[in-house]
Amino acid sequence: MKDRILIVEDEPDMQELLVFNIENAGFTTRTATSGAEAVEKARQEPPALILLDLMLPGTDGVEVCKILKRDPVTATIPIIMLTAKNDVVDKILGLELGAEDYITKPFSPREVVLRIKTVLRRNKAPVAVGDIISGSGITLDRSRHEVTIDGKRVDLTATEFKLLTILLERRGRVQTRDRLLQDVWDYSASVDTRTVDTHVRRLRSKMGNSAAYIETIRGVGYRFLDKTV
Repeated sequence: MKDRILIVEDEPDMQELLVFNIENAGFTTRTATSGAEAVEKARQEPPALILLDLMLPGTDGVEVCKILKRDPVTATIPIIMLTAKNDVVDKILGLELGAEDYITKPFSPREVVLRIKTVLRRNKAPVAVGDIISGSGITLDRSRHEVTIDGKRVDLTATEFKLLTILLERRGRVQTRDRLLQDVWDYSASVDTRTVDTHVRRLRSKMGNSAAYIETIRGVGYRFLDKTV
């Protein structure tokens, strides 16, 4: 069964372009032209992924992202935001609210399709049964896609889970932002490294006191400390 992509875009020409290219890539599509319509359709028939324009009439894309991520029915649906070049604040806010990625306008349809495939592949990646990483009060179970910290379960998105997995696997070793982009997002270094910083900040916000184990190496990247903080 083909994955369905919900395209939220109010400009008719842009919507038509996206539908044509995404369906040509083997997906089915559903469209919405406003934030309210997007929320309604996502709840009615949760799609595999939402392509969400930030500039929408009425309820804007950031608010839509916030609503969807608060609703248990739609919280796990990956969102890719479509943004203008000068929407830096909105891009970062969207990522912090739970969006998986963003694409800056103008963009090529090929890039959009590649990003969709990458996010879906990451969310569907197979896990090794019984593969558990533990230490520093953190237990990460790949087979169940679960993380507990000091015995309490922490809900992470697929991207946050993969990011924490890599940092834990490579504890004590500095991971550059470019390396994390490649290993977590499957993207080249040409992508804005603010994506990494925002996801690390979001991951830390869910880790409580254990967030201190993720050390920032200024100007380079991050390291998971292999000693007691």
